[in-house]
Amino acid sequence: MRKLFDKLYNKDEDSFYEILEKNLKNNKRMFIVTSNPETFMISENDNKMQELLLDKNTILVPDGIGIVKAARMINYDVKERITGIDIANKLIELGNSLNKKIYFFGAKPEVIESLNNLISEKYPNLKIVGSKDGYVKDKDKVFDEIVELEPDIILVAMGIPLQEKLIYKHLNKFKKGIFVGVGGSFDVISGHKKRAPKIFIKLNLEWLYRILKEPSRIKRFYDSNVKFLFKVRKLK
Repeated sequence: MRKLFDKLYNKDEDSFYEILEKNLKNNKRMFIVTSNPETFMISENDNKMQELLLDKNTILVPDGIGIVKAARMINYDVKERITGIDIANKLIELGNSLNKKIYFFGAKPEVIESLNNLISEKYPNLKIVGSKDGYVKDKDKVFDEIVELEPDIILVAMGIPLQEKLIYKHLNKFKKGIFVGVGGSFDVISGHKKRAPKIFIKLNLEWLYRILKEPSRIKRFYDSNVKFLFKVRKLK
């Protein structure tokens, strides 16, 4: 697990966004994994997940506050969390300002429809070259279609680890493109779900808000965050 902490992006959000903008302008390829305790815990028992996280071309950013605090506990100077939804929103903004192309893959059909309508209206310079909901059976075929369309931004919203594995499986087919697995971000961006109130975000308590809204998340929280904490304490 320490190797994952070694790879973790440790600068602030603004400096990361500068990298995003530079890579978009220069048509570079970039695979971003927004890391939280669950990400690290899954890799403990999943060789494919560990392989893609440790790949030299994968960028790990600290999404969860649990990752940031754990890193600091074992003497890694990680500045702040950089969330998946904030990265998605920033890429949409940058894509619009730079007249880039985007592809949305994931979420429910009604969410994708709302997302397309909202983005088309709010960001007219960002070209949506395609989109597909996450319930399509042949997901590999969708990626073959994405290769042909050559988008500059590819956002995949299917939850960890499916979205990361799917991107990694097809990544080498692309010459350019910024790829991010964004979990439930489409639901929030499209307006189907509300993000945590600003006070929760400011206090790094978005995880608590999600549990309060969906109590069924408690077991998942224990399996990832609590067990993760014990692992980190051993590292310390």
